[in-house]
Amino acid sequence: MIHYKTRQILSLCSSRGAVHDFELFKCNLNQIPLGSFILADKGYQGIYTLYPNSLLPLKAKRPCKLDPELKIYNQEINKRRIGIEHVFGSLKTFKILAERYRNRAKRLGLRFNLIAGIYNLELSKNDL
Repeated sequence: MIHYKTRQILSLCSSRGAVHDFELFKCNLNQIPLGSFILADKGYQGIYTLYPNSLLPLKAKRPCKLDPELKIYNQEINKRRIGIEHVFGSLKTFKILAERYRNRAKRLGLRFNLIAGIYNLELSKNDL
């Protein structure tokens, strides 16, 4: 979970093996603070049924294209999500997200939390 204005990493979830992000979201739904607003990508289709206080871009149907108004809607959502994508890009410099993790699976959560802490520390130093 990342705060979209401050770009600070608030919490992390990990699992054993390959699990889709939306499945992790479903399993850790209780960790989201009440009243939070979620910006998600198109991979989270169906999030409204689990968490109604969420917003995600619309997908076009296969033979049709999106209307210009809906494209503007998607652009407004993506303008707010771009900061989150920049956080993912900067975490990939540590190679823990960019490549396959080949070390002990028990330590993945610990190492990922340490990297997130380093990122948040650098972020706070840059704000000063």
